[in-house]
Amino acid sequence: MIDTRDITGLILAGGRGSRMGGVDKGLQPFRGMPLAQHALRRLAPQVGAVMINANRNLAAYEAFGAPVWPDGLADYPGPLAGFLAGLEQCRNSWLLTVPCDTPLFPTDLAGRLAAAATTQGADIAMAAAPERQADGSMRLRSQPVFCLLRAGLLESLRCFTQEGGRKVEHWITRHACAVAAFDQPGDDPLAFCNTNTLAELHALEGLESP
Repeated sequence: MIDTRDITGLILAGGRGSRMGGVDKGLQPFRGMPLAQHALRRLAPQVGAVMINANRNLAAYEAFGAPVWPDGLADYPGPLAGFLAGLEQCRNSWLLTVPCDTPLFPTDLAGRLAAAATTQGADIAMAAAPERQADGSMRLRSQPVFCLLRAGLLESLRCFTQEGGRKVEHWITRHACAVAAFDQPGDDPLAFCNTNTLAELHALEGLESP
């Protein structure tokens, strides 16, 4: 089994926030606290170390008490730039990434992803959660930014981004990837609700988890 103390958690807060009007998404308030701080408090007890990927307002993020690392790639190229920054600074054997805009992610995320990686003999483990379809049915949808990565994948990711690759899903297909389904009794149906707009953020704020 992977010891969760050998996992470094990374909060992805380096995006443009374009669908929120260009605001720094991780610093937007949610239930009285910035989104990124919610993520930090939820993630820190699950892992051995934690850090933040951000590209603006670095002092504000540093005030949360975790190391902050900006993208090494220019022009906000997306989550993989955050993955790369995290792997370059990771001192543990595994890196767990979570986005800053999904404040209710599971409190057992690290353990279940680690179990999936171990059981399925994979270098990557990704979360999947139920999503309602247009016909009312539910199906599992992958959540590629909730990702547990073996730290030794740094060179693979570096080469992929140097080749111009930007899609998390495309890079993941190069490696053995396990899937952990968060569809069990007791799993919070709001756990993977992300907030791309301020309206979505305010709507989630008013909902109660079971």
